[in-house]
Amino acid sequence: MNSMPKGNGQATARLILVVEDDQTILEFLCEILQEEGFDVEPRESADAALEFLEQSAGDVDLLLTDITMPGMLNGADLANVTGDRWPQIPLLIMSGYETPESAGIKHHASFIAKPWALGQMLDLVESTVKNHSVH
Repeated sequence: MNSMPKGNGQATARLILVVEDDQTILEFLCEILQEEGFDVEPRESADAALEFLEQSAGDVDLLLTDITMPGMLNGADLANVTGDRWPQIPLLIMSGYETPESAGIKHHASFIAKPWALGQMLDLVESTVKNHSVH
């Protein structure tokens, strides 16, 4: 039997892979998510996020990614690869320019438009993680 830590009853903190090429937004997002009790793994590109998933996909409870980013892959590509290879990971997409549909994301994804309100983002993160863990 694993001993449960004191607190919210979670066996482990939930890990969110946060992918955003704007350093200011990335730092802000990670800070607020950590304040809410999440563990975060920040990445500034979809390419770097995919490298992390290759090693640690089993630990990730949510992929939160922007769509428009420099690099070989953009956020839509990352979401599609994640949905194909690791369907257990819920997807939360943010963008000021596109929607999951217009970007060609073929898997179910929650979506939040930029600029988002803090409370709106936190509610969507909570509901996406919670709804995906119910089988």
